Amino acid sequence: MSYAKLAGLHPIYGLYTGFIPIFVYAIFGSSRQLAIGPVALVSLLVSNVLGGIHLSDELYTELAILLAFMVGIMECIMALLRLGWLIRFISHSVISGFTTASAIVIALSQAKYFLGYDIVRSTKIVPLIKSIISGAHKFSWPPFVMGSCILAILLVMKHLGKSRKQFRFLRPAGPLSAVILGTVFVKIFHPSSISLVGEIPEGLPSFSIPKNFEYAKSLIPTAMLITGVAILESVGIAKALAAKNGYELDSSQELFGLGMANILGSLFSAYPSTGSFSRSAVNNDSGAKTGLSGIVAGTVMGCSLLFLTPLFENIPQCALAAIVISAVMGLVDYNEAIFLWHVDKKDFVLWIITSTTTLFLGIEIGVLVGVGVSLAFVIHESANPHIAVLGRLPGTTIYRNIQQYPEAYTYNGIVIVRIDAPIYFANISYIKDRLREYEADVDKSARHGPDVERIHFVILEMSPITYIDSSAVQALKDLHQEYKSRDIEICISNPNQDVLLTLTKAGIVELIGKEWYFVRVHDAVQVCLQHVQSLNQTPKNPVSLGEDKQDFFQRLSKQREEDLSIAELESGDKKTSAPRFTEPHLEPLLSRKS
Repeated sequence: MSYAKLAGLHPIYGLYTGFIPIFVYAIFGSSRQLAIGPVALVSLLVSNVLGGIHLSDELYTELAILLAFMVGIMECIMALLRLGWLIRFISHSVISGFTTASAIVIALSQAKYFLGYDIVRSTKIVPLIKSIISGAHKFSWPPFVMGSCILAILLVMKHLGKSRKQFRFLRPAGPLSAVILGTVFVKIFHPSSISLVGEIPEGLPSFSIPKNFEYAKSLIPTAMLITGVAILESVGIAKALAAKNGYELDSSQELFGLGMANILGSLFSAYPSTGSFSRSAVNNDSGAKTGLSGIVAGTVMGCSLLFLTPLFENIPQCALAAIVISAVMGLVDYNEAIFLWHVDKKDFVLWIITSTTTLFLGIEIGVLVGVGVSLAFVIHESANPHIAVLGRLPGTTIYRNIQQYPEAYTYNGIVIVRIDAPIYFANISYIKDRLREYEADVDKSARHGPDVERIHFVILEMSPITYIDSSAVQALKDLHQEYKSRDIEICISNPNQDVLLTLTKAGIVELIGKEWYFVRVHDAVQVCLQHVQSLNQTPKNPVSLGEDKQDFFQRLSKQREEDLSIAELESGDKKTSAPRFTEPHLEPLLSRKS
């Protein structure tokens, strides 16, 4: 009942939403412990969206029911097309930010039951505050005192139930206690200044097809938002309970079960429903093992609709408002903001942007802005991937980021680069620019090997690269030609199968040369060291490379047969003779004969 109040609906619709959808989900759903029904977050969304439109009470209710039908259709379509992955674009920071802002707006909207006078219905904080201030002369103290006392009792019970195990039962008993206390007070004293729930229809909901489909187009963004939030909350809870109880959860079936619950629920006057965290936790703690628990809960709800509705007529509106305010206070997630400030400043900015825009501009704009900014962050990270210069850890053949491991050392004439992202059209320019920077900015501190003045080899460690597109392939060709003109060779280390296949089809493998593809970075480094040492020992030739019949690197490859100790190479000893390439573990990844 309190959730229906939170959604801006008559309490009876909260009972309807907790009735039919439970039975439907028990048949079509896949979770054995998930409890379906009205929840605070979805109720907030319904109230925030429909509350911003000037509607009659009847039309407001019909549109809430129509929303349930539209949400159910969308959930079923997503289940059939397996589109649940789209919901991942709504980040946790966006959810937390708009939930916090929505909770504040809803709490203010319930103030009319405490203050004793009507205030404007709005999803924005400024009109609400203006309305509360302008009507202050109509203030009535009886509902304020009663509502404040009930709210204080609820908060104390919630705190005791959360902080002490022996009082854990107090937390779920709080709303029921508030309703009983308020009803008993009204029955005894009959205060005329305290408004009551009033007459509640007795009996089960009747079958009716949702109306006012002419509003459906304008409600599509809201339905999509509610669908996303409902799926995030419900599927997340269901997966956690499934893992805890040792069974597999079918996400597509879960979406289909939620969709059918909303579609059939809307035919019996239910507004959007989804899985409830608190009721599901109680369900699990009670030992529920099958969907039969949902059928039992639905049966109890049906009995309440048939026989117990007269007991609800004398519930004070301020008592229900106190329950709503108590519930939404837990949704004001300021702890999350503090956590994000310490952990990730970008997510903190995203939280602030979402909550602020939701408070002042409304929930649709707030969520759209939040999702837009989060996608902008994702695009920025993707277009500017992390690139690391690698060095060798002393005493090992392991190469790691020199920023993370200062003790790692590099080699003269060689740059080892690891790109920690797929390479595609949006980031290839950034990657090329960074590679040029590494070539120009040669840090000679902590360097080993022969003493040369410039870079001769760039080794690309490609194991983190899962994908490379045609734009990146063309850029690699251009980069190879640019390097070739400056006598710099590209070496490729450990590309995965798909990337290697793409490079082969594009002719990059033949262009660079199969002898420059290696399984390990260490193999590539040793071969490059031998060439750098040969270059260091070769007398300077006034004849240009263009006049030489043999390519520069072809002449270097002939010297692989000459003996040179790897240890001497790494020490930079210039007294050694030319190298001989004999160690089997230094063979290239691709044989030149293949």
